[in-house]
Amino acid sequence: MNLKDIITSFKTSRGYTRIIPRAALFDMDGTLYDSMPGHAYAWMKMCDEAGLQATPDDFFMAEGRTGADTIEMLFRRNYGRSATADDVERLYAIKSANFRALPPVQLMPGAQEAVGACMNAGLTTVLVTGSGQSSLIERLATDYPGAFSLKVSSRDVRHGKPRPEPYIRAMQMAAVEPWEAIVVENAPLGVQSGVAAGVFTIGVATGLPPQVLAEAGADVVFTSMPECAAAMPQLLEALRNA
Repeated sequence: MNLKDIITSFKTSRGYTRIIPRAALFDMDGTLYDSMPGHAYAWMKMCDEAGLQATPDDFFMAEGRTGADTIEMLFRRNYGRSATADDVERLYAIKSANFRALPPVQLMPGAQEAVGACMNAGLTTVLVTGSGQSSLIERLATDYPGAFSLKVSSRDVRHGKPRPEPYIRAMQMAAVEPWEAIVVENAPLGVQSGVAAGVFTIGVATGLPPQVLAEAGADVVFTSMPECAAAMPQLLEALRNA
């Protein structure tokens, strides 16, 4: 299916008469920063210390969940019960300390260009992350100057990805409707969140196979952020003209 057909199918399925991109809603880990290997390591180290069984793939697939939701997942799987508030606070503090102890995370290649293409097209850029990792969030102003004055993190929602609340909250901040936004995501739960919010959702395969993002419902999938960045001006134009 070509891009025009993809956009037409999206509009038809949603009952939209037009798409006017005014806001670009970007995930952070694995999209703006090449941080997922470090997060998986930090989670695994915490699990080893706490006696919780998990694999690194668990955390790549669970990317987008809040820390509390991830710990709840681990407790349900390991103990068949919910984590207490004390469990969540204690274990997430350990995980966060493990992550902060790692070398500085690098920018995801192509991410600055993708964000820049959206800004050059006049779109408001909004961060939408399931993370509460302040060590990365605090870098945004330096690494993406002028881009992410609007932010939705795990602290701003009750129900994180894959539910739509994070992206609905982001659209409220940007004062746009679903047909006036795009989502850029690298994880299946994030893709599901964007789709559930009714937004044209771009999947970027920076850590998982492209098919995983397509199966999660991404409207279009790129194999890297440089590929996404190169295609962004044409994609935005195609959305406006569909």
